[in-house]
Amino acid sequence: MARTNAISLLAGTSTPATLAELYGLVIENVQKRTLSGALKSQQYTGDPRVGSVEFKRFANSVSKAYGTARAAAAGDKVTAPPTTVNLDQHKEIVEEVAKFDLDTFGVAGVMQRRADNHVLSMETELDRAFFAAAAASGTAFTPDSGVTSIQAILESMIQTLETVKNDYVDGVDRSLMANVLTPAKYGEIRTFLDTQASPNVDTAGEEFGMYHGVRVYSSTRLPSSDATTNGIILVNGSIAQPVVSDPYGNPEKIPLSNDYAVSLFYDYGTKVLTPDLVYKWETTV
Repeated sequence: MARTNAISLLAGTSTPATLAELYGLVIENVQKRTLSGALKSQQYTGDPRVGSVEFKRFANSVSKAYGTARAAAAGDKVTAPPTTVNLDQHKEIVEEVAKFDLDTFGVAGVMQRRADNHVLSMETELDRAFFAAAAASGTAFTPDSGVTSIQAILESMIQTLETVKNDYVDGVDRSLMANVLTPAKYGEIRTFLDTQASPNVDTAGEEFGMYHGVRVYSSTRLPSSDATTNGIILVNGSIAQPVVSDPYGNPEKIPLSNDYAVSLFYDYGTKVLTPDLVYKWETTV
């Protein structure tokens, strides 16, 4: 929608400034409030607005005996296979607003109320898609037999990811990890910390930040169907989720009526770039 002033509907000299502020509301809030927005990869090439972007993963270098390159008259090639992520999810939120409501609340007020709700709906969908992809493509983590305490399970998850070794990875620093838990499992580790004599944690606070060097989050958006995902531990940037949204402009007059429409259109795609750096802890329902 074009960003213009609705002179016949809005009164007051402050109206254009209010609309200008609302114009960028969606993108700003989605980046700031979604957990997936903080964890996803930003290292892509291309413009998401063309429909796809490309991510590259570089293989580790390997040392060889001195003189190998001279004898072969060439050095090793740099391996960086590309991964294309398509923005294949095309969504809209379109709502009608009666003229009576516009007159009662003022256009800016209605837009603010609906914009807030639309952002919440959009961020919920993005988070659910992000963690659904993590659970679908991530490697299954199973606690060792006899390990039942939440603190031991979390440390085992951390060490499992920490010791990954392949052509692209030779161990992972804990500072690069994030552990996302259901509220129930987050509450278990939070309660455990409360019982410690000197836990270094404010028991009045909702968050405790890090556990054994790994950032820990609580989320209500982990998938649960045939299996309940108790937690997902991953390296930041392991999952791509490019998003393009059209911010709000003015409400549009619905033809042959006295109503107006407020709408949000957005496109996104979600893909796990490094399945070897994503682990899921699930319980069969």
